[in-house]
Amino acid sequence: MNETGFDIIVLGGGPGGISAALTAHARGRKTLVITNPGGTTALAKAHTIDNYPGLVGMSGADMLAAMTKGLADKEIPVLTGRVTGVMPMGKTFMVSVGTDVYTGKALILATGSAQPKAYPGESELLGKGVSYCATCDGMFYRGKKVAVIGLSAEAKEEANFLTGIGCEVEFFDKTRAKRYEIRGEGKVEELLADGAAYPVEGVFVLRDTVASAVLLPGLDLDGGHIAVDREMRTSLPGVFACGDCAGRPYQIAKAVGEGNIAALSADTFIKEN
Repeated sequence: MNETGFDIIVLGGGPGGISAALTAHARGRKTLVITNPGGTTALAKAHTIDNYPGLVGMSGADMLAAMTKGLADKEIPVLTGRVTGVMPMGKTFMVSVGTDVYTGKALILATGSAQPKAYPGESELLGKGVSYCATCDGMFYRGKKVAVIGLSAEAKEEANFLTGIGCEVEFFDKTRAKRYEIRGEGKVEELLADGAAYPVEGVFVLRDTVASAVLLPGLDLDGGHIAVDREMRTSLPGVFACGDCAGRPYQIAKAVGEGNIAALSADTFIKEN
């Protein structure tokens, strides 16, 4: 993808994100959709959808394909990748996907209900030894000992990359440990894995998705969901949310409606700023 500057960046390729992208496009906004490598599995696995008007009896996979086709028909770019960082830059947001960076004037979060919970110490030490991207930050740890908490399909590959550039890697997958705590005074000094301490200088937490509240410090939550008002505005100016991440019920019709509102609100925000 050659273009990096957009009006609106939508994080999430489910019904809410697709609806938001289509509405943003209809308003003449240059829009990018970013989906995580794991895909929109909740909808895709649904055997039959019986409560979406006009498409009753369709499988979740077929409905998702039909919705996604709408993006292709409008030539709205869709990028598959793990977002590893979001940084407000005045009137724009800088979104990192691996080693690539994209900018948007507004963000719409449509990241689904599965919001991973940060480990103790993870948020506090983010950027001080905690990283979500081995290929982005690995070179800073050449010759040093690091830990990789591998929860994504690409985790082993990224751990091998770290080993290849000269890092001493302690790898943890889902079977090796269940509980983690990252410790250090101002920087990472050790990882506790099921109570055992491992002295390290860096911890790479590799999930399919990164929690929105970790990516965007100051984002208010409500019972584990992103807090929004009726215009789908979050606590952060220029950031909107829709769908399952914005609260129950976890229904396609709700997500689609909220996506439409979020895009209209993002369009208004850009006009006013």
